[in-house]
Amino acid sequence: MKSILSKVLLLNVVAFGAAPTKSYECTKIFEDRKNELLVELGRIDEQRQSLDTLKKATEDLLRKKEALVQGKDTKVDQKLNEIKAKEESIKKMMDENKKVLEEIKQLKSTKVSQTFSKMKPSASAQILSQMSASDASDIMSTLNSKVVGQILAKMDPKKGSEITAYLRKIPESAK
Repeated sequence: MKSILSKVLLLNVVAFGAAPTKSYECTKIFEDRKNELLVELGRIDEQRQSLDTLKKATEDLLRKKEALVQGKDTKVDQKLNEIKAKEESIKKMMDENKKVLEEIKQLKSTKVSQTFSKMKPSASAQILSQMSASDASDIMSTLNSKVVGQILAKMDPKKGSEITAYLRKIPESAK
């Protein structure tokens, strides 16, 4: 009996004595794990704060860059408008210059035509015979057809035929 009693007592000691030790060990493990998780949570929180700070800094930088680009876009638009205005001004000046040049050519042509129409056909024929056929035909195209006929009649037939060929090439609107 003694042996049974000692066995029961031993069992009780083992059962009751072992339980608080295992419970203590589990609690300690859970506390350690809890502390590890708290440390990890703190680290994650720090990283999140760093990320938020970085995000804000990046957004601020992006806003500044956009403002800078917007300012440069405005300057580019202003320069583009200035260039367009200058192009229009130059185009107007070129058109005016063309008109003036055309007027000068017309006055020159009229003056030359008046001069040749006042000359005797034989004198005109001699002068025009010395010119190239294209230049002579340009001058003769501004003259009255009766005067042209008289001048061609006084010219060398070969030169007269060259000038006549050029006169045919001149469009009707230019005569």
